[in-house]
Amino acid sequence: MHILAADKTFYEGPCESLTISTSDGDQCIWAHHSSMIAAVLPGTLRFRVPGEATQVAAVSPGMMKVEDNEVLVLVDSAERPEEIDAARARREADEAMEAILQKKSRQEYQVAQATLARALNRLRVKSSTGHLEH
Repeated sequence: MHILAADKTFYEGPCESLTISTSDGDQCIWAHHSSMIAAVLPGTLRFRVPGEATQVAAVSPGMMKVEDNEVLVLVDSAERPEEIDAARARREADEAMEAILQKKSRQEYQVAQATLARALNRLRVKSSTGHLEH
């Protein structure tokens, strides 16, 4: 399995299972899964490396390809809970909410919505694993 973010290789190696949010709903990928291509939505990616506990990450939009028992996930960003700065994510969410309330241009509104979704997803992943600072 290969999980690639725009700025880094997030994970490369063996994987028993992968669960990710796609435009067709949550997809769980196991060994010998049929070939597919899907749009990845912002959300929580869960994957299990053989012999280890399930790992989680907050991911942004991207795409996933499954072919010949190989999985390739390409996303703008992928962050482990311990990498997420909760205070920064809260500030980003607050700023995005303010931009949405100001009802600027359609493009600014869409950017603010995407920023808000990413910040809220990061906070959700951070808090679901017990890594949230106050």
